[in-house]
Amino acid sequence: MKVIGVGDNVVDQYAHIRTMYPGGNALNFAAYASMLGHEAAYLGIFGNDSAAKHVISVLDELGVRHPHCLYVSGENGCAQLKIEDGERIFLGSNAGGIRKTTSMDFIFHHTDYLREYSLIHSGCYSYMEEQLPALQQLGVPVSYDFSDDFVLEEALPLCQYVDFAFFSCADYSLEQTRDIIQQAHDSGSRIVCATRGSEGAILFDGKQWYQQAPEYVTPVDTMGAGDAFITAFLCHYLAQTNIPDEEAIPASLKQAALFSAKICLKEGAFGYGVRY
Repeated sequence: MKVIGVGDNVVDQYAHIRTMYPGGNALNFAAYASMLGHEAAYLGIFGNDSAAKHVISVLDELGVRHPHCLYVSGENGCAQLKIEDGERIFLGSNAGGIRKTTSMDFIFHHTDYLREYSLIHSGCYSYMEEQLPALQQLGVPVSYDFSDDFVLEEALPLCQYVDFAFFSCADYSLEQTRDIIQQAHDSGSRIVCATRGSEGAILFDGKQWYQQAPEYVTPVDTMGAGDAFITAFLCHYLAQTNIPDEEAIPASLKQAALFSAKICLKEGAFGYGVRY
């Protein structure tokens, strides 16, 4: 299956060990899909600094295609953080670097290319909100990660353009989470899933509610765990052709939990750290 991540890429700079790792929701999706054995690609904007060069080299090493990316003079996306007891603590970022002032409209110069894929994935850090309506018109399923920074009143109008919507709701009660999921589904998303940290995940497909407990591990680093969950769920679910949702969804949620736990045993989102 061919899938593509469209939007953000960054380096995550770990201040306590002076090491940077490739990351970003859209880029992580492409990397994880490749790790799961799928034909994966990434489409986004790179700067021209050492951070961008490192991310590009890792994509090449993973076999993730990136033929139509835009290259702009300036600073690549970068976030600073530290790890304490396996949990990440963000210290700051450059808000995407050159991405925050460079439109993603260039992707529509490559619509035939995008139509080659079975799924397009993006997220709230990709500056893609304005492009979602046109992206939906391509006829390719769209998934979108609203992460944990969402403002519900701003997220809900976007759900009509998104087939698969994901939210991170670790700070919300079960009742609040179910309400968010229900509203997102009512606003147009076909399948809505929310992860709740150690409480696992909840999903609604308009007919049935599903729950998935986490696979408990002692994490090395939780960076990328949510992206890993999303990627594994989507890739497994879309591969389950001719299987009813009541069977495909629980099986896909289980695979998502297993892969997310596996990623928590790696440094960075998926390794490949270099000193900076």
